[in-house]
Amino acid sequence: MKKISIDPVTRLEGHGRIDIFLNEAGDVANAYMVIPELRGFEKFAQGRRVEEMADITPRICGVCPEAHHMASTKACDAVFHIDPPPAAKKLRELFYSAFFVADHTVHFYILGGPDFVIGPDAPVAERNILGVIHKVGTEVGTKVIEARGKAMDIIGMLGGRKIHPTFALPGGVCKKLSEEERKQVEKTAREEIEFALFTLRLFKDVVLANKMYLDMILSAPFTMPTYYMGMVDANNKVNFYDGKIRVVDPDGKEFVRYDAAHYLDVVAEKVEPWTYLKFPYLKKIGWKGIVAGKDSGLYQATPLSRLNASDGMATPRAQEAYEEMYATLGGKPVHNLLATHWARLVELLYAAERLLELSTDPGITDPHVRNLPTEKPTEGVGVVEAPRGTLTHHYVTDERGIVTKANLVVGTTNNYGPISLAVKQVAQAVIQKGQDITEGMLNRVEMAFRLFDPCFGCATHTLPGTMPLEIRIHDEAGNLKEVLSRNL
Repeated sequence: MKKISIDPVTRLEGHGRIDIFLNEAGDVANAYMVIPELRGFEKFAQGRRVEEMADITPRICGVCPEAHHMASTKACDAVFHIDPPPAAKKLRELFYSAFFVADHTVHFYILGGPDFVIGPDAPVAERNILGVIHKVGTEVGTKVIEARGKAMDIIGMLGGRKIHPTFALPGGVCKKLSEEERKQVEKTAREEIEFALFTLRLFKDVVLANKMYLDMILSAPFTMPTYYMGMVDANNKVNFYDGKIRVVDPDGKEFVRYDAAHYLDVVAEKVEPWTYLKFPYLKKIGWKGIVAGKDSGLYQATPLSRLNASDGMATPRAQEAYEEMYATLGGKPVHNLLATHWARLVELLYAAERLLELSTDPGITDPHVRNLPTEKPTEGVGVVEAPRGTLTHHYVTDERGIVTKANLVVGTTNNYGPISLAVKQVAQAVIQKGQDITEGMLNRVEMAFRLFDPCFGCATHTLPGTMPLEIRIHDEAGNLKEVLSRNL
């Protein structure tokens, strides 16, 4: 059996490789998304004061520290049995909406964009952000830099710094919003709405107008019916910061709707010895392997999943974009994986609109931004929607508030099973016996994981099994004398 490795895979956060195995006839027998890195933050948490977790866990990732900061703080609220005042909740969501604008902009233009703006078969040297700017124009590149920069300015203003913020605290936040700052956020929000609308137009003009890419979106290898997970408000509309977690089945019917504290009643994790990353699945369905469909416990937690799991968007222009996407693709739910990029842009618009709603809320400048904890700390769960999917932080403490146990289920962990299956499906479709294997073929395989916007640095925390290892022993002349291997 022949093995092809894509190592490392590119344009993602963290490190991973794809191993593709060909049978004797030259067809793909199997493919694996292998995650060879270990971070161990759940172990690092033990013995620390729980209120430190909101400063520690953002260090998991420099791309989405805001997500870990917010999930951790919400978990600490629960640990201390404290409810933040209204102004604090609004400021947290305002901060988080700015983060979504910045993060979705990065993925669309820098990580995912080169595949469908430049094309999967373009030379590697051109398939990057510079190639995107060259194709769509330097004025677009300027818009992207400005839009992301202004969103990050809001994060820096509230968070004290733009990366690894120190903003939210158990029971509230550490900074109120002045009227002058509120006006600046409102101005930025209006600009971000225009940028999101511009990006949706660009997507239609450059991507949907390209028959090759449209055919790829609709193709069988990039189609995967699964269960879908996402946070919704009381009206089943998408919300990133607060709400209940809703899961729908491949037909779009509600499977379960649960509070954050009950996540362990819904989700379990499967361990495999060949990777550091675990495979979550729905407990009620059970682990059926890396397969799709209604009988499989696998679920997706992505921008497209959030839209599939919801009944719409809570802001007007995003709702229009939502309706247009589903009308174009034939109704809900959509199982076309590459439509995740489109859904990401619908969310970009929603985040910008929500930023405007919050910045014009009369209560956003209320100086009362924290309720001090008074109860004995115990146990708590905090959940937000990270751009990559549902993010859960769960802390158990002793009576002094020292963490005795921590569990983190991050967006990419939720998606590991679907990512692995998508890689296999696409590999089997593009690699055929008798064909020369080109870089373009392998890049299409990479597109199957890249659409999930994975963050493997976030996702790998505990040691589930034994990793593959190969040791090559050479003599003093450099001659290979022996090869020792394990789990290869």
